[in-house]
Amino acid sequence: MKARITAVVAATVLSAIVTPSFAGHAAAASAKKMFLLKDGGTLYVFEDGKMALEDKFGRAIHLKEGQSLETVDGQKITANGNEVARLDGLLRQGHSGG
Repeated sequence: MKARITAVVAATVLSAIVTPSFAGHAAAASAKKMFLLKDGGTLYVFEDGKMALEDKFGRAIHLKEGQSLETVDGQKITANGNEVARLDGLLRQGHSGG
């Protein structure tokens, strides 16, 4: 019984660690560039130059045109576009709806 509980706990922990790496796979594949931000988020730049913002929790969030964002290495980027719906759809790809 104890081994079974340990196995369930281990599987739960592993799924929590592994799942986020696959969650944004479609978004990463669709982006021309990605920048890790100082606040823990990710900025996606698509082929058409439009941008989308993912927060540190993996959610697509609103991006204001002209908003200044800072990457983990201190680079400043000015936002162009607000592709929140585009990113949300990409982040949800591969996930069941219910």
